[in-house]
Amino acid sequence: MTGFVLAVLLLTGAVASDSLMASRSGFTRFEFVQAHMGTQFRIILYAPDAETAGRASTVAFDRIARLDATMSDYRETSELMRACKPAGHQWVKVSDDLFRVLALSQQFARRSQGAFDVTVGPVVRLWRRARRMQELPAAEKLAAARRLVGYARLHLDARTQAIRLDKSGMLIDLGGIAKGFAADAAMAILKDHGINSALVAAGGDIVTSAAPPGLRGWTVAVRALTSADEAAMIHLLLANAAVSTSGDAEQFVEINGVRYSHIVDPRTGQALTGRRSATVVAPSGATSDALATAVSVLDPLRARRLIDRTEGAAAHIERMQSDRIVTTESKRWPSLRQISSR
Repeated sequence: MTGFVLAVLLLTGAVASDSLMASRSGFTRFEFVQAHMGTQFRIILYAPDAETAGRASTVAFDRIARLDATMSDYRETSELMRACKPAGHQWVKVSDDLFRVLALSQQFARRSQGAFDVTVGPVVRLWRRARRMQELPAAEKLAAARRLVGYARLHLDARTQAIRLDKSGMLIDLGGIAKGFAADAAMAILKDHGINSALVAAGGDIVTSAAPPGLRGWTVAVRALTSADEAAMIHLLLANAAVSTSGDAEQFVEINGVRYSHIVDPRTGQALTGRRSATVVAPSGATSDALATAVSVLDPLRARRLIDRTEGAAAHIERMQSDRIVTTESKRWPSLRQISSR
C-alpha cells in the first residue's frame, strides 16, 4: 500500500475550529509521528493533557514497532522470515500476531480468488529489483518464482498455531495487509488508554475511532488519479472506520515505454500496467488494506462484486483507459458521508 493519495485534510480554518471545539470539551489535540514499516506512522488524538497523550502514543508506537519486527520481509531476522526458512520441510509454530494476520490473509485470498495472495513474495522481490535496476525480470526467473506462488500452498493449523509452506523457496509478503493490521493494533492500544477520539495513519492506510470533539468525523482527502489539486480530491468524513488507497503514483518504473506498477498480480506474476487507483472504506484497517490491494488487481466488475459482498465496505476505483479516466464505484460508495472541497 502506498501513502501518496490519502491525507488527513486540514481545510482553511479547520485547525482553529477543531482546537476551539476541543478546548471547550476539555480535550486538546495532539499529534505524533514515527517511522515504521518503511513509511511514516502518524497518530492524532484528543486527550485531557499532554502526559496522557504522550503515554498512550508511546505504547501505541511500541506496538507498531513490535509488529514491524514480526512481519517485515526486509529483515532476515523477523519472525516472518524465520518462519519461511523451513519452507517445504516442516510446520513452524508462530506468534499470535503472525498467525492472526496470516489467517486474515488466507480469508481474503479465498474471497478474492487469489487476487490477494501473501505467498507472492518471490515474484515481488523480482519486481523490486526491476524497479531498482530499471530492467524487466528475466523470463526464466519469473517463471521459477511463479511456481512458488499460491495461497493453497500455505497451510495454517489453528490448534497448534503453526504454519507450513509446501515448497522450498516460498516467501510470504505481508505488504498488502501489515500496515492496516498495525494501524488497527495501535488504535486498540489507544482505546485501552482511554483515548476515544483518534486517527492512525500508516502511509495509504488510515484508521479512525470516534470523531474529534464537536465534529461529525475525521476529514480524509483522497487524491484524484492524475491530479494533486485539492479541488479534484474526494473528501470523506469518517468515524470508527478505515480507508486505504492503493495505486502507482509513486512506486512504478517505466521500461521500454511501458509503465509498470509496484503492485503485482499474484495469479500471473506480472506487475500491473496502466494508471489506476483504488480506495476502499471498511470497518478495519486490515480489511481496507487487503481489499484495496485485491481491487487494484481485479477487473472492475469482479472488484465491485468483492466489495459489495463485504459487510461495511465501499470502494471507488479509477483507471486510465485511452487517455480518459474510467470510474467504478461499489453500491455503498454513494452513501458515504462526503463533503465539498470548496
